Amino acid sequence: MNQGRPVYLVDGSRTPFLRALEPGPFSAADLALQAGRPLLGRQPFAPDALDEVILGCVGPDADEANIARVVSLRLGCGDGVPAWTVARNCASGMQALDSAAFHIAHGRADLVLAGGTEAMSRAPVLFRRDFVTWLSRWSRARSLTDKLKTLGMLRPAALKPEIGLLKGLRDPVVGLSMGQTAEKIAWRFGITREQMDRYAIRSHDRLAAATDGGHFAGELVPLFDYDGKTWAEDNGLRRGSTLDKLARLKPVFDRPAGKVTAGNSAQVTDGAAWMLLASEAALERHGLTPRGRLLDTQWAGVDPTQMGLGPVHASTPILERNGLTLDDVDYWEINEAFAGQVLACLAAWEDEDYCRNELGLPAALGTLDQQRLNLDGGGISMGHPVGASGARIVLHALAVLERERKDRAIATLCIGGGQGGAMLIRREPGNSALKPGEAAA
Repeated sequence: MNQGRPVYLVDGSRTPFLRALEPGPFSAADLALQAGRPLLGRQPFAPDALDEVILGCVGPDADEANIARVVSLRLGCGDGVPAWTVARNCASGMQALDSAAFHIAHGRADLVLAGGTEAMSRAPVLFRRDFVTWLSRWSRARSLTDKLKTLGMLRPAALKPEIGLLKGLRDPVVGLSMGQTAEKIAWRFGITREQMDRYAIRSHDRLAAATDGGHFAGELVPLFDYDGKTWAEDNGLRRGSTLDKLARLKPVFDRPAGKVTAGNSAQVTDGAAWMLLASEAALERHGLTPRGRLLDTQWAGVDPTQMGLGPVHASTPILERNGLTLDDVDYWEINEAFAGQVLACLAAWEDEDYCRNELGLPAALGTLDQQRLNLDGGGISMGHPVGASGARIVLHALAVLERERKDRAIATLCIGGGQGGAMLIRREPGNSALKPGEAAA
């Protein structure tokens, strides 16, 4: 929970989310840089007026150590603005926002640029450990005899590469991939394959409607690659998805009886998202008009084998602390890691035994109206660059409040390793939707 000084949400931007079909044209730092330049460029202060830059990222390139500092310097924030990187798996971007809010609330900063970035398409292909050991021995071999002897020790199996992304999406403690944990909770709450596929279709349909309606104009900034190509929209959108098409896809994580497929899971994606957070003093100093306030934050731990239920455990304490019901929240963003995972969260809130035994509530919390949930699609349709999604859902929740002229939203997501994160935000009174290209401040 944020205590101390109020924390204001001033502005934000994100890149299009690009499907990771092959190593993409942008590194994680490139993505964050291109998302940040127009955001800072439309502010009435110079970049070096920032007190700090905080960036979430799970897997930066080898030459992007402390990627926040790399991006901060490339953005022109100057030598005197400290920058640091955070990693909380899928919630790294949200952790960056929370860290910024904490520093502002407690007087350690007044103006902070925070967000997340990820280039999942550039996840490394790794040498096996036995091959690395062989390389070490080869480097120490000096004579021709030693080299020939060492060469004879090399086995073809050692040359088989390991896919870094697959290792990163597997929990080393419980030995399950994130998809397998989604299977577990889908079975636990009786979520059917058809329900999951229908949800996936709706995600794509909603993203298509939002794209066609220009609903991302206030937050989306185009990417430009080194070949002069422009990337202006999320390119994971599959228009015309049908139950028949999705039903043909085979289970990925639990064959042959599983329910989780590539069609009802989040897409592996590249992207970045930023938000500008400020204290009241910074608003006055720079003449900024806030779009909203960050009211409360909660982190929760859950059984890693059922990590997809993290949003339930993170959001419920926020509701209790603020005297809210599910219906009192005007808009919800639950990150779509998997369709079955989102549906299981909704089922958990409706399940009296779960609410009593797992959440300590006297009864079931109730039913979340899905007309208030992920109105413009989510991870299934636009993708889930793990370092960026936590910031994106907060940014977009604020945009929806402005567009719909509503007051409160909760953005929440599950986190690999068995955690959940949630943020409660409020639109500033009188602040409505931005026109395309219009600055928030």
